[in-house]
Amino acid sequence: MMPHITVLPQGLQVVAQPGESVVDALRRQGWRSRYKCRRGGCGVCKAQLVNGRVRYLQPVAESVLGTTELAAGRCLPCRAVPVTDVVVDLGAEPLRAVLTSNPVSRTTTHE
Repeated sequence: MMPHITVLPQGLQVVAQPGESVVDALRRQGWRSRYKCRRGGCGVCKAQLVNGRVRYLQPVAESVLGTTELAAGRCLPCRAVPVTDVVVDLGAEPLRAVLTSNPVSRTTTHE
């Protein structure tokens, strides 16, 4: 079963492929969230993991995402691979459609 990713505050939902990060799942389905390096080195994408579990296929530097932040539910969506269905709060910066014909039929929004 492939995990569902729900993105707050928009309520957008996408499905992650096996081994796919949150950012990559969003990009594959026509959405862009805040990120810069996509390697977990800058911390620009840092978000709140509201629910669910993620894992990191590669180590994340303590200087970018420390144990205190991890314990508080912070994650790096550019590297975070969902293990279960997850809810991620990206904060005030909205998702942007990167395709002119965004595949809305493959996503579900929740009010």
